[in-house]
Amino acid sequence: MGIDPLARLDGWRLRLATAALALLAGLAAALAHPPFGILPGLLGFALLLWLTDRNAGPRPLRGAFWYGWLAGFAYFGLGCWWVAEAFLVDPAQAWMAPFAASLLPAGLGLFWGAALVVYRRLRPAHVGRAVVFVGIFTLFEWLRGHILSGFPWNLPGEAWKAGGLVSQFASVAGAYGLTWLTLFIVCALVPLVQPGPRRPAAILAGAGAAVLAGLLAFGAVRLHGAVEAPTRTLVRVVQPDIPQEDKWTEAAFRSIVQKYLDLTAQAPRGATPSVVIWPEGALPAAANDLFAPGAWTRAAIARALRPGQVLLVGTYRVDGAPSGEVYYNSLLAFVRDGDDLKYLGVYDKHRLVPFGEFMPLDGLMEATGVKALTHVGDGFSHGPRPRPMQVPGVPLFQPLICYESLFPGLAEGNPRPAWIVNVSNDAWFGRTSGPLQHLNLASYRAIEQGLPIIRATPTGVSAVVDAYGRTAPGLSLRPGEHGVLDAPLPAALENTYFSKIGDLGVWALILASLLVVVPIRRPLPHVD
Repeated sequence: MGIDPLARLDGWRLRLATAALALLAGLAAALAHPPFGILPGLLGFALLLWLTDRNAGPRPLRGAFWYGWLAGFAYFGLGCWWVAEAFLVDPAQAWMAPFAASLLPAGLGLFWGAALVVYRRLRPAHVGRAVVFVGIFTLFEWLRGHILSGFPWNLPGEAWKAGGLVSQFASVAGAYGLTWLTLFIVCALVPLVQPGPRRPAAILAGAGAAVLAGLLAFGAVRLHGAVEAPTRTLVRVVQPDIPQEDKWTEAAFRSIVQKYLDLTAQAPRGATPSVVIWPEGALPAAANDLFAPGAWTRAAIARALRPGQVLLVGTYRVDGAPSGEVYYNSLLAFVRDGDDLKYLGVYDKHRLVPFGEFMPLDGLMEATGVKALTHVGDGFSHGPRPRPMQVPGVPLFQPLICYESLFPGLAEGNPRPAWIVNVSNDAWFGRTSGPLQHLNLASYRAIEQGLPIIRATPTGVSAVVDAYGRTAPGLSLRPGEHGVLDAPLPAALENTYFSKIGDLGVWALILASLLVVVPIRRPLPHVD
């Protein structure tokens, strides 16, 4: 017998109760992510499936969309509310904060609403419908991470703490594959509380429990064999703890530069680091001015470095194209050569933040007035697809600037890099949950690729992350903390399974899920 606490309700009471439960489902699922880490909240996805299945009204597709959108709005509202903090940096834009905090989850919730419409349209009558739900939902999460540049923030599979047991399976299936498995674990329980045959429901729930046990066992075995193997390369991460609102004044410029110089020149406790890393948007000026021949900033930075020391610095640069100036969000590499800086190379950010660094559907947004409201202007230009960066005296590395660390696959390279450098300007989001979530998400790229990540931000979270996604005690600086992280670069692992096949694994799972829709036809009995 099924369990239905809404059975006695009808009319507006039923509509209100189902709406409240859909919101609760989204909020519960969001609580599974950092900084909360309440993993039972993942059962919110099971509640969402149950709500969609029980909706037998005259317009089930409309109801399915409504449940999905409400749950998505709650999920992304709690998970992404920190975007409003960026609009409070400039008092003139503070009025936009409530709109940012509501429009983003409203837009992302459309993916969940659409997923439930497709599921409701295709779902089979047997208990395998839970598998169909998992496949369709994972498909739409993949689409969320790719359409209009994508925003794969807080994928369900990334609710597990990076570096923990379950997270290790990202080395095989990636974050999207782990999303399918995570959803299956919780949604396999739903047929137990629905009308229908008990035995198939129990088998499906048992399969979900077996998947969870398998993930835990895999992680335990993988981490049991983990060996601390630092390399000879020493890195220094500089975090000066400069709030974003303090950057854009002329009076503060010299003070900001001096903070970076003092931390860079700080005497190490042991051997001298060979690489110094400054975060994205470290100094509020263009690289063209900061590092121009004869600029006082160029000379001062050279003096702060030791001879032969490499500096990786996040800043923006201007390229004078024939059609006009073009702006890039970049990571530049220099080395101290005598009393000067020698330019070694540049990486230009490839995956830009929609509505933040560039305007998707630019013509439409300008015609409707959205472009004027966002103050993006013509924004930054896209750099080429990420590829490893070679700097003399430094192991081959893959730069990822801020938002790029959310994307599985962007850290791949040929030849394979030895580490990932992730510079980010999380100062925009202050002491909110955003920087803490960002560290967890970025650490999944380490697990997927088997590569360590060195992460630098102006004010948290800067960290040294090993190839298993773990941040060692004492090797992170949280929001509000300042200082340097001096550490040997952790060693890379052998190529992971995910680094070889990418998203083929999750596509196989999605395809297998959708095959459940195909009706099973029993052969007719043979009659003589």
